[in-house]
Amino acid sequence: MSLPNLQGVNVYLIGMMGSGKSTIGAILADRLSHQFFDTDVLIEQISGRSVTELFAQSGESTFRQLETQVLSELSSYVRKLIATGGGIVVTPENWGHLRSGIIIWLDVPVAVLCARLANDTTRPLLTGDLESKLNALFSDRSPLYSHADLHIKIAGHETPEEICDRILVDLNAALIAKAEENTTILKLNQAQPFRAQ
Repeated sequence: MSLPNLQGVNVYLIGMMGSGKSTIGAILADRLSHQFFDTDVLIEQISGRSVTELFAQSGESTFRQLETQVLSELSSYVRKLIATGGGIVVTPENWGHLRSGIIIWLDVPVAVLCARLANDTTRPLLTGDLESKLNALFSDRSPLYSHADLHIKIAGHETPEEICDRILVDLNAALIAKAEENTTILKLNQAQPFRAQ
């Protein structure tokens, strides 16, 4: 399989918690010869606390600020593959950073997420009825996730390696579409340059 020519562009994995961003991200980074990072792991290193402790002690807003700071710093580098937290899409500022690279949405059905997360006590947003919480989060976030450059639907029976194979096949088409979009934006900007009032 020929690898897509990313020309050093970063790749960002978005999607719900439990969608496999960290697992798939590490494999995909290796295949693309990109350095792998997980924003939640970096936040824990910076804060000296687990995500659960951070939410409990300082609240979600502090976590989101750290998340934006980490994403901002990562986006200034090249050849990185970044697994993001499930809620990174809810902060408008983050989209400016994400858009600097290729965004891949790992879309896993809520039923599969429920099975994967049933015994996970480390997710602060999932206290209470797991299925209801996941459905509510998915409903809120899926319109934001849909702005990704590449949408990968995952049924739940594929291995991470098989999913990576699919991503690599579809990535070339996403790169072409992104290049065309950037060209269109450039032409529009040239046709109607910004003028201060």
